[in-house]
Amino acid sequence: MSNPTILLQARQIEARVAQVAKEVDKHYAGEEIVLLVVLKGAMVFAADLMRQIRTPFQLEFAQSRTYGESTVPETNPSVIGPDLSKISDKHVLLVDDILDTGATYLALKEWLLDREALSVRGCFLLDKPWRREASIKPDFFGFQVPDVFVVGYGLDHAERYRNLPYIGQLPEQPE
Repeated sequence: MSNPTILLQARQIEARVAQVAKEVDKHYAGEEIVLLVVLKGAMVFAADLMRQIRTPFQLEFAQSRTYGESTVPETNPSVIGPDLSKISDKHVLLVDDILDTGATYLALKEWLLDREALSVRGCFLLDKPWRREASIKPDFFGFQVPDVFVVGYGLDHAERYRNLPYIGQLPEQPE
């Protein structure tokens, strides 16, 4: 299998993550938040982001699965969320790898608000507005990317490529 075509170099990602952290800090202005990281894809982004954020936060995790072994969403997202006591009456910053159709973000946001989060905002490494099926926009994001399957910097295809220091386009897969 050939290597992905590089779309975003590691140094570009590092610089933009620092900028996103400043945007988050400005928005929350020192108010304590819950940083809710969606596993597994957002892990690398979240680790770099949280080292740059100066806003006090509690760290929690949620898990969502949409793609499996495919390059197209297989199902509606399945979500496993954090302990409810960790999010009720708190401002939640949902950190995820990519906002494309919006289904995962909307499902998690609704789930969190139903469990009495004070507010929910989304922070995404990548934005694919061309794939959006809902009229939502990210509150914070790193980069807009074309409508291609991307891997690296935590993003995978069938659990491969997460360790790449850059974001690349997955080579076309045979049908």
